[in-house]
Amino acid sequence: MNESSPPIIKQLPLFPLPTVLFPGGLLPLRIFEVRYLDMIKRCHRAKVPFGVVAIMPSPWDKPARPLFEESRLRDDDDDGIEGFAPETFHPIGTLAYISQVEHPQPGVMMIRCTGGQRFQIHACQQRRFGLWVADVALLDSDPNIPVPPDLIPGSETLQMLVRSMEQQLDNISQMPLALPYHWNDCGWLSNRWCELLPVDSEQKQRLMSLDNPLVRLELVTDLLDQMGLSQPMHPQA
Repeated sequence: MNESSPPIIKQLPLFPLPTVLFPGGLLPLRIFEVRYLDMIKRCHRAKVPFGVVAIMPSPWDKPARPLFEESRLRDDDDDGIEGFAPETFHPIGTLAYISQVEHPQPGVMMIRCTGGQRFQIHACQQRRFGLWVADVALLDSDPNIPVPPDLIPGSETLQMLVRSMEQQLDNISQMPLALPYHWNDCGWLSNRWCELLPVDSEQKQRLMSLDNPLVRLELVTDLLDQMGLSQPMHPQA
């Protein structure tokens, strides 16, 4: 257990998105807004990450009751920065490291990112041109916990799914999961399932925010059971 204060990153640029980035996950993005084009250029040049935070649903979307209370973060002015709609996002996000940048046409960037460490927002503000920046505390990485015997079927099922995808794709770089694979690690396994399962971003956010990877995997296994996907699968001889 780390007894010291968590590391702090000052003025981390944020990218609110309608999705959840998990540690070790892949995130392709098409960038065209000026505020983010400039942010990505600066982060890529300096080889530093930006933060991905999941946008919270509007009140009229009536989301399912969360597993725990989550605070909302808004600019002090409810009307937002001039020219930009108010944005509300979750206080726990993930660092995104840029691994690939392409410029298919003027004013457009295609990037590929990898999820790093999770963070908790302590304070944030929206700058004049709409970019959010925040002071964040880095959260501990998942400890390496072996997958217990009763949860191994979920690992076997994912291995079969990955083999099937590899056979269908022409290029391994198109895979939605990055190498190396850690089939016997609770955190890695639960995160990869969270990325692939057809559940809404609010549910994914709650799972990502959990500090215990074993509990996360147990909840993912419950989802697999509900969808009929948790039975062990073995390749045909």
